[in-house]
Order: sequence, then structure tokens, then C-alpha cells
Amino acid sequence: MIWAWAGFLLFVGIVLALDLGVFNRKAHAPTMREALIFTTGTIVMAVAFGALVYFAYEAHWLGLGLAADAVDGRVNDGRLAAVKFLTGYVVELSLSMDNVFVIALIFEHLRVPLMYQHRVLFWGILGALVMRGGMILVGAQLVARYHWILYVFGAFLVLTGIRMLFSSVVEKEEEVEGWVTRFLRRHFAVTDRFHEQHFVVELNGKRFLTPLAVALVLVETTDLLFAVDSIPAIFAITADPFLVFTSNVFAILCLRSLYFGLAGLIQKFRYLKVSLALVLAIVGVKMLAGKWIKLWLGEESNHVLLGVIFAVLLGGAAASWWVDRRRSEASGPGGGAAAAPQFQAACAGPDEFLE
Repeated sequence: MIWAWAGFLLFVGIVLALDLGVFNRKAHAPTMREALIFTTGTIVMAVAFGALVYFAYEAHWLGLGLAADAVDGRVNDGRLAAVKFLTGYVVELSLSMDNVFVIALIFEHLRVPLMYQHRVLFWGILGALVMRGGMILVGAQLVARYHWILYVFGAFLVLTGIRMLFSSVVEKEEEVEGWVTRFLRRHFAVTDRFHEQHFVVELNGKRFLTPLAVALVLVETTDLLFAVDSIPAIFAITADPFLVFTSNVFAILCLRSLYFGLAGLIQKFRYLKVSLALVLAIVGVKMLAGKWIKLWLGEESNHVLLGVIFAVLLGGAAASWWVDRRRSEASGPGGGAAAAPQFQAACAGPDEFLE
């Protein structure tokens, strides 16, 4: 089993090294085409890894798939493991959409130049891997030892979904920014000017954090907060630490390219928050009523869950597109122009956030 973990971490290290050392060695503003190519690449890699999971668990390569899954008590064969991996990947990726919007707000408030945003997201990914890895290992141990913790996770997810419907992402982001920046300014010297790609600079013999470092801390903090919501969600699907971690990693790898591809367009998905709230609630209900759902749906319950999540996300996207189209037609030529500044207005912050 340890070799499976080592091989996967080596693979992730190679991907990140190619990302920073080859494709983005020089600071530049990624184009939409670059973002879409990288997004497509990560999705293709995730699907290919799902196929690898099938063969690895079917043949028990490197000790995979030998122990019973604490969630459903079944030993994961190739087909079941692949379905759980892909379902977890879709759940984590969908819940990352909200994180994309918050990151966009952070960068807008701090006036982070587009050409430096990739560097923040790259190191943010590394931090997220470490934090989520620790949370997953702890969560897997809890589920294995105390099965009733799944009911706690389920109730938490349902309440989180309800809360999401009535809360503002902007308010959440502003609250996080407020206490994090106050903490940093209280304990560190912070300059209000960017110094290229540097997180720390030395001025007059004294070390200062740059706004880029502040942005990195904020990105890491928000990812930690979102992980509190998303990590319990995947334990409705599986408690196999390898499946949980790998599905999370592929979702995180896709997050950076999702940001550059969707940050400017995400305001068009007006029903995104509703879709994500429904996903959390559905996963929470699955945790709370797992035994009855399994009796009702049989061994195909994981396939049904994956289909329902896809339907909710596609339904939200289709409804957003349809409403925007109807409003655009109703307002006539130029009607869409008034809506364009909506994202900029939502992101607007003080002229000098760090003053």
C-alpha cells in the first residue's frame, strides 16, 4: 500500500514541477486557451486514473482493495472503486466552484496582477494538498473506528447546504479577509506594494511580507474553510483513504485552471450556489439514510448518487443559461451590457486594502 501512495505523490510532484518549471516558468497572464487546455488535461488525467483504479483494485495491486470500506462494509473491487473515485472527484470538483469565486474576490481586493496570480495558486495547491491530506487521514480513522461519525457528518452537510442558500459568499470572503489581514499586520511587517513575484522582501534591513504573501495566506485559509465542508462530503461515498485523497488531489489540480477559465464568467451561473447547496444536502441525506437508500436502490446506489449529482449540476447550469438568455432577449440589444459590471462591483474593494 505504501508504494501506491509513494507512486501517486511522485506523479503529483512531476505534474506540479512541469506546471511551474516548464509551462509557467516565467510570470505571465494565462490566456483562456491555456486555462481550458490545462483544465481538459486534468480532467483527462482524472478519468485515466479512474481506469487505473479499476485495474489496481480488481487485481489488488500493491495491496489496494483488500480491506472492507468502513462506509458500506464492502471490499472495493475494480468497478466499485472506480465509481467511488469518479463520484468523489465530481463532488469535490463541484464544491470547488465556490472556492473559485472567493479566490477571484481576494485577488480583486488585493489588486493582484494577473501575471502573478498563478504563483499564488501554485503554492496554494501545495498547501492545500498537505492540509487536506492530514484532514483525510484523521477523518478516515474516525470513520473506521466510530461509524456513527457519518451521521454527524451527514447532519453537518445538510445544515451547511441550508446555510449556503441564505448566506452570501461575498460576506464570507470579507469576514475571512478582515481577521486574517488584521492578524498578519499585527504580527508581521506588511508592505503595500508588490515586488514582482516575491512573497517576502528586505527593505532597509527589515523583512516585509508583500501583498502577494497576504493573498497566499488568504487563499490557504479559505481553502481550509471550504475543506471543512467538502471533506466530510466524500465520506458519504468512501472511507478508503487512497480513493478519498486521490479524488481530492485531482479536484485541487483542476482548481487553478478552473479559476483562470471561469473567474470572469462565474457570475453568469446565477444558480451555482443553489446547485452546490443541493449537492451538499443530497450527500448529507445519503449519509443519514445510507442503509435505507441501499435497501431501496441495491448495490447501484453509488451509480445513482453520481447520476443525481451530475443532474443537479447540469440542471443549475442549464437554468442559469436559460434565464440569462430570456433576460437578454427581454432587455433588447445592449441589454447584457448593464449586467457585465456585476462581478466587478461585487469584487470592488478599497483603493488601498493594506493601508
